[in-house]
Parts: sequence; structure tokens; C-alpha cells
Amino acid sequence: MAENQQAAGNENQNQPQFALQRIYVKDLSFESPNAPLVFQEQWKPQVNLDLNTSHNKVSDNQYEVVLSLTVTTKIGEKVAYIVEIQQAGVFLVQGIEGAQLGQMLGAYCPTILFPYAREAIDNVVAKGSFPALMLAPVNFDAIYAQALKRKQEEGAGEGTGEQQAH
Repeated sequence: MAENQQAAGNENQNQPQFALQRIYVKDLSFESPNAPLVFQEQWKPQVNLDLNTSHNKVSDNQYEVVLSLTVTTKIGEKVAYIVEIQQAGVFLVQGIEGAQLGQMLGAYCPTILFPYAREAIDNVVAKGSFPALMLAPVNFDAIYAQALKRKQEEGAGEGTGEQQAH
């Protein structure tokens, strides 16, 4: 019976495992360079979102994934505010390799992190006395696929673990 338990234990170690271990704000910045004059303008903002993802190996089976977002909001030519956030998470990934690991770190993990970043951005914008900003959902699978295609076209082969979208 002990042999069966040991065999079952070895079998579980070979099974793919994924677990979220921690989510945290790594960096957060808010600027409103034209306040208070910008509050007198009619609120018809132009919002620009830049995003980037990166990851690095923390230990054998742990990866830190960082979702970096920059939101620039303008009224005409005046910058109303700029918010920059690096929302990060530590993920346990075991028994997943190659393209599956790339997809997991480049698309799946950022999808998990995005709602936390969106909430933090909305909170800091409200504290800056601006109307709520609820960013639309982002399709990280499509962004990851585009980044992969671009790397293949450039002949870069193995990636650096970073992708960008504007």
C-alpha cells in the first residue's frame, strides 16, 4: 500500500500545476500636471492606454508576471492626468513547458492581473477628483498571438518574455 501512495505522489508531481500565490502593486504613479485649471474644461477626454507584460523566474516553479499600464488622459491638448501602474503576481507553474508556458505567462496570468490594475487605476483617478475610469477588458490572448507572430516574422525565435500593445 505504501508503494501505491508513493506512486500516486510521484504521479501528482508530474501533473501540470498552476496556482496564484500573491498579487501586489509593484509601482503606482499619478500625475495631474494641469490641475486645477483642467477641472474648468468641459470633460470630453481622450484616453490612451499603453500596456506591456513581462515575466521572470523567481525560483524553480515560481514566476513573477508584471502587467505595466500607462493611461494618459487629455482634454484637447492638455494632459488631465497620467496613471502608471505595475501590477504584479507570483504564480506557481509546474509541469508546463514550452509554448504552453509562454501562453500561460504571456496571456493567462496578465488576464488574471488586469482587473486588479483596473481597480487600482479607477481608485487613484477618483482620488485625483476626476470622473471614474473603467477600462474596457483586454484580450491578452490576441495580444500574445500578435506578439508571437511579430517575433516569428522578425525571425527572433525565442522571446524575451515581454510584449507590448498600444
